[in-house]
Amino acid sequence: MIVIKFGGHAMTDASGSFAAVIKKSLAKEDCIVVHGGGPQIDAALKTHQLDSTFIGGFRVTTPEIFAVVQQVLSGTVLREVVGHLRAHDVPAVGISGRDGGTLQATLLTKLVDGSVADLGRVGEVERVDTALLKSLLKAGFTPVVSPIAVEFDGEVEVPQHGLNVNADLAAAAIAGALDASSLIFMTDVPGIYRNWPDRDSLINEISASELESLKGTFDGGMAPKVKACLDAIDKGAKAVRIIDGRDPQALDDALNGLGGTLVIK
Repeated sequence: MIVIKFGGHAMTDASGSFAAVIKKSLAKEDCIVVHGGGPQIDAALKTHQLDSTFIGGFRVTTPEIFAVVQQVLSGTVLREVVGHLRAHDVPAVGISGRDGGTLQATLLTKLVDGSVADLGRVGEVERVDTALLKSLLKAGFTPVVSPIAVEFDGEVEVPQHGLNVNADLAAAAIAGALDASSLIFMTDVPGIYRNWPDRDSLINEISASELESLKGTFDGGMAPKVKACLDAIDKGAKAVRIIDGRDPQALDDALNGLGGTLVIK
């Protein structure tokens, strides 16, 4: 089982190379795609004249912003990703993390560095109900998941509320719950840099324990990505690789164990 996070500025596939690699990988093992959509959300919020701010790499999500985020992720972007995959003969089916209670989350109140923050309707995945994903995989489909979760108070769902989940963390939770052999983050950087912006400090391979000791040194969008790597390993994923998804060859290389930054136990 491979989980691929497809998102951000890497979400362009004019040549069909992403779909082609997914199709080829399905001959070897099942695959789940979790998509993001930051640039698309930014554009939609601008259209709605809503200002968006980030704290510690997380988008502060008011109820008004959440309505737009959910519409963009579980509507526009999800359908586009599924449609593109199906156009290239990948048997994709799109679901929201709210469908079947797949992603169950509580309000996220602490940043990666442990500091307290009010992020609004941002969720932290507490549990993944894998039933729907497993049924789709068993039927021969490739699930594509948008990172919107149901709110879960620890015991029961709060059906009227959804939560915006960082797509990296959603992918990590799914990879861990399904004991994925690999979790691949397609992003807009070649990997994790030990001393950004020094491009000679790219880390080729690192253990989860060493990355844990360094996690407080990362900021911006890399902070939740590093947390996602650690969460995935901690919850059961065998390995995590961060690659530059803008490079058409990068995903194929990653599926063959090459490129980017590899995080292992």
